[in-house]
Amino acid sequence: MKKIFVSTIILLCGASVFSQTRVFTKNAKVSFFSKAPTENIEAHNIAAVSVLDKATGQLEFSVLMKGFEFDKALMQEHFNENYVESDKFPKAVFKGKIDDAGKINFTKDGNYNATVSGLLTMHGETKNVSAPASFTVQNGKLTSSSTFTIALSEYKISIPSVVKDNISNTVKIMVICHYENMN
Repeated sequence: MKKIFVSTIILLCGASVFSQTRVFTKNAKVSFFSKAPTENIEAHNIAAVSVLDKATGQLEFSVLMKGFEFDKALMQEHFNENYVESDKFPKAVFKGKIDDAGKINFTKDGNYNATVSGLLTMHGETKNVSAPASFTVQNGKLTSSSTFTIALSEYKISIPSVVKDNISNTVKIMVICHYENMN
C-alpha cells in the first residue's frame, strides 16, 4: 500500500524536481454523506493523496475507492461492487487549481477563503467541479478543506430500481488536507 502512495505522489508531480512551493499529504480525509429516507449513507477515507503548488495554485488529488470505510460491511461491499465498480475504476482523481490563489498568503498565519475548480474523474467520467475552499496557515503549516455536492448520475453511477427510493442521487463530499512540505 505504501508503494501505491509513493507512486501516486510521483505521478501527481510528474517528472519535475520537487520545489519549495509544493506541499503534499498522503493522509487527506475524504468523506461523503447522502441523506436517504430509509438509511443515511456515509463513508470515510483517510488515505487520499494531494499535492498543491502554492506558487501556481495547481492542485491534484487522488483517492482509492476501496479505501472508503462504512459502518456496515454490506454497504461497503455494495459501494465497491455495484456502484463505483472499484475493480474497474480504482480511484477518483481531481486536477485543478485555486482560482483566486493570490488571496492566500501562504507565509502568514490566517484563514483564507478561495474557490477551487478543475476536473473530477470518477467511475470513468470526467466533469467540471468548482467549490468554495478554506485554507488555514498556522505556524507555517497549511490545512485546507472543502465541501461540495455531486450528482451520481453525472458520473454514470446508477442506482438499482429496487432501492431507487432509498438512495439519493446527490452526495455531499467533504475534504480535509493537512499539508507537509515536499523537501
